[in-house]
This record gives sequence, C-alpha cells and structure tokens, in this order.
Amino acid sequence: MTEAASPRSEALELALASQDVAAVAFALRHDVVVVPKLVVPPAEAASAAEADGAVADRDSAEPVSVAAEQVRVFGRENTDKRILLLFSSAEAYAAMVPDDPDLEVMLYDSDALRAFMEVHLDVLEQVFFDIAGPHTMAAAPEDLLKALK
Repeated sequence: MTEAASPRSEALELALASQDVAAVAFALRHDVVVVPKLVVPPAEAASAAEADGAVADRDSAEPVSVAAEQVRVFGRENTDKRILLLFSSAEAYAAMVPDDPDLEVMLYDSDALRAFMEVHLDVLEQVFFDIAGPHTMAAAPEDLLKALK
C-alpha cells in the first residue's frame, strides 16, 4: 500500500473499458487498485490515538502515532452492510464525490486487497469498480475474493 500524487491502474482501466471480467481479475492480481482512504479530522484522530494509548504531539494537531490507514467504505441507511468502492484511478474516485474536499486514496496490491476482503467479508454486500462510470462493473465480495486467490 502506497500513496502517490496521481495513482492509477491502466490495466484495470482497460479491463473495465472492455467489460472483461477475466481481465479485471487479472489486473487486480497483477497490478494495483485505487482504494478510497478514510479521512479523519485531526482532532478526532488525536482523540482516538490518545484513547488507544498513542502519544499526541502537543505542538501539532497530528498525533505522533495513530492507527493504520483505513479504507473508506460506504453504507446504505438502516443496514450494517457496506459497499466497497474500488477505482482504476484517483480521478475516477474524484468523479464520484466531486464536492468532497478531503479526497485521499491508497494503492492496494492483490495481497492488501485480499487481506482487507478476508477480514471484512461478513459486512461487505457488494463491490463496485469505477462507480461514476463510464465503465462501471460490480462483483459479489465472495467472487472477488476468489478471483484474488
């Protein structure tokens, strides 16, 4: 998992453009995918870090030690199920939430995505790729996990 200024996966972009399920699976296994990062306001991050025993830098709003970066998932009202949104590029994510001032992403390789899916499989009801289009695809979480193995 790394961050980059303008992350993207050309392999995933091409696979989605052709609507080729096998090519999407291949791209996910051999390239990266753009994953939305949960952005926590500094005050909340500091409170959470202190609650977890981390030490906050008193001269900064940023805690010295915070929990690992978290994936931003989306949910429907009145349900505990979540939807995982994955993207071929940071621009594709920005197209989905154009008015969000705190857009941050991470790059996941197949190992990181598989680990996330295994831990959260019970709460994920659907996975969408590039949901803002123009080449949206969807997958059942169980099917995506199988494709990553």
